[in-house]
Amino acid sequence: MSKQLMKGNEAIAEAAIRAGCKLFFGYPITPSTEIVEYLAKHLPKAGGTVLQGEDEIASINMCYGAAATGTRVMTASSSPGFSLKQEGLSYLAAVELPVVVVNVNRAGPGLGGLGPSQADYFQCTKGGGHGDYRLIVLAPSKGQELYDFTMEAFDLADKYRNPVLIMADGFLGQMMEPVELKERPRQPLPPKDWAVGGCRGRAKRKIASYSLTNEIGEANCLHWQAKYEQIRALEQRWEAFYADDAEYLLVGYGTCGRIAKSVVQSARRQGLKVGLIRPITLWPFPEKAFIRVKDRVKGILTVELNAGQMIEDIKLAVECRVPVHLYNRQGGMLPTEHEILTHLAKVFQLSLAEEG
Repeated sequence: MSKQLMKGNEAIAEAAIRAGCKLFFGYPITPSTEIVEYLAKHLPKAGGTVLQGEDEIASINMCYGAAATGTRVMTASSSPGFSLKQEGLSYLAAVELPVVVVNVNRAGPGLGGLGPSQADYFQCTKGGGHGDYRLIVLAPSKGQELYDFTMEAFDLADKYRNPVLIMADGFLGQMMEPVELKERPRQPLPPKDWAVGGCRGRAKRKIASYSLTNEIGEANCLHWQAKYEQIRALEQRWEAFYADDAEYLLVGYGTCGRIAKSVVQSARRQGLKVGLIRPITLWPFPEKAFIRVKDRVKGILTVELNAGQMIEDIKLAVECRVPVHLYNRQGGMLPTEHEILTHLAKVFQLSLAEEG
């Protein structure tokens, strides 16, 4: 094992290589560009190929074709470019092809700005494109997790034959941290007997999503929903930090999650029983994390880099038994620990001591 100082985007790219990714199709867009740059330099040395598509639409459809052969494939973009991929992602989910997608969020709407954002939460966790489908969404909060979760994403994609999304932001993508380049043990995965074989072989089914009758269409939809229910049951992930005895909870993922962890430590020094639930899977949303706390805590504050999106899933998870408030920043701005703690004290009428 070795540890290197890397940008978050570079950690994603290196993890993809070590996970056996052989094909990357994408189009450069800030703040995700280092992913394609790193892969263009290093993936060919590992026997892979990088191709810059003419746009994001072409790139996601190239992924469709490559994934149909059973090859591990990845694409990456940032918010406006990710929007262009939505039709392709819907098709990939419908034909159950494993692809890893990275979205390094930037501020919006429109072209927005290059600062970090979480305003793509709805688009990433609720489908984004047409039809009832889901992406498995992983939310790293530091460089090591960008590396680890990317390696795991390829296994999850193959296990469930479903696109898996790495949900990052401009801060995480550009930040440099030490990353341990550990090898991930290969998981036992089902054979890819569904892959196309070209003129020398034939897949057990066609890689197509069109339903000739409504009855077939409904049967397909029921099949997909059953798979999503299995993922909900088995793949909910989160980190609980000082949550066991907490009277008040912060909820934040990604960059907000790591800031919120420092807020918890500051609050504890002042005698306030504050804890943190940091969602690691944004879909499936970790509802199980709230089962034991929804009848015990006095209030929840969600910290988000958007107008308030994850707050809806939190309210559903606690079944409206706990007051849930929002502290947010937008447009590329990050909250400070002081801002979050002050807002927590304000909404729940808590007394803060001046820290020396």
